[in-house]
Amino acid sequence: MANILVVDDELGIRDLLSEILNDEGHNVELAENAAQARNARNRSRPDLVLLDIWMPDTDGVTLLKEWSTSGLLSMPVIMMSGHATIETAVEATKIGAQSFLEKPITMQKLLKAVEAGLARTSAALPRKPGQISGVLQAIELTVEAAMTGGQSMPPVVELGPQARQLFELDKPLRDARDEFEKSYFEFHLAKEGGSMTRVAEKTGLERTHLYRKLKQLGVDLSRGKRGG
Repeated sequence: MANILVVDDELGIRDLLSEILNDEGHNVELAENAAQARNARNRSRPDLVLLDIWMPDTDGVTLLKEWSTSGLLSMPVIMMSGHATIETAVEATKIGAQSFLEKPITMQKLLKAVEAGLARTSAALPRKPGQISGVLQAIELTVEAAMTGGQSMPPVVELGPQARQLFELDKPLRDARDEFEKSYFEFHLAKEGGSMTRVAEKTGLERTHLYRKLKQLGVDLSRGKRGG
């Protein structure tokens, strides 16, 4: 269990990340701007910070640089943004960011980044401006490295025409996404014989969150057991 500070000016993002991280057993503090983030960092000394780049008062890269130059970058910082360029990601990584998450953030990527950040104790040491984190010293500073903190990205799987035809694409994104997610979880439930523990492991979700997700999507839990 760790103390994690989430800094984002969007209420929905803060609530979502807080819910996921709380489900994983972490203590979460929230800040909606740089001023609140400064106070929270000084007050609670977080073990890890999730920091949005675009904020109304001071942007995340500027705040990261401020912490770095003043010797306050004593914890891993994971940057987040939906509109940042690769140059921004490289700049943040050079300043001392642990890694970079591109919005929308999937639960699996979030938890992997948080786990990696908390596991790398060397990343919690203060860094000088321009010093690249230890995890990147041994690798080439590529686009992938800047966006993932040196973690390998999974290969992209191209869906064939038959797979794409399973879903009706001429509909709102939310409806299409819910339809896909329902099929996705039904597939894994059938494959794992209805075992929620194995499905949670396969999909990277915590059991409580998985139950809520299945209920929200209207997935028939008994169907997987019958199929098994």
